[in-house]
Amino acid sequence: MTAATPEPLTADAIVIGTSAGGVEALSLLLPALPGSYQGAVFVVLHIPRERPSLLVEIFGPKCALHVSEAEDKEAVAPGTIYFAPPDYHLLIDEGPELALSADEPVNFSRPSIDVLFESAADVYGPALLGIILTGASSDGARGLEMVHARGGVTIVQDPATAQSSVMVDAALRRAPGHQIMHLNDLAERLRTVRVRPGTAGEGV
Repeated sequence: MTAATPEPLTADAIVIGTSAGGVEALSLLLPALPGSYQGAVFVVLHIPRERPSLLVEIFGPKCALHVSEAEDKEAVAPGTIYFAPPDYHLLIDEGPELALSADEPVNFSRPSIDVLFESAADVYGPALLGIILTGASSDGARGLEMVHARGGVTIVQDPATAQSSVMVDAALRRAPGHQIMHLNDLAERLRTVRVRPGTAGEGV
């Protein structure tokens, strides 16, 4: 018997948070996103603030979507993966557009996953997909809870597969209703992602 094809994921935007082990996890997930996806993807990866980010150089050649470092007051473009720059919070404002902030660290982190997820949940509501991956802090637990509360889809990496399970365990303790997925299964689901029917840009 042939296994049933899973229903496509639908999301107008995706937010992803990770720290320790994140480059390896993202190297599996971000290239899985199809070039046809007309939503936007926002990523916070905790990296040392004193070092320049090489994330665009690392992921640009691997991904079907355009990869960019977020800039303040930049309009959100479809089919783009945005990385938070070092030492700045990344927020999503109405428009939607990007905003960068040098406010105090949240959960000892700037950029903070919570800050990104909470602002994106305010803008996208139930059209948002939130993902928490491997990491060594509790940053992101509150933000993913808000995505869930606003009706968005929330997924947490299986703690057994995380290089550091602190971040995913914290997210699950705060809101146990999140889906738990192995990275390989999550990559397969991301291959199906598309914007909601009727969303501007669908099928472009």
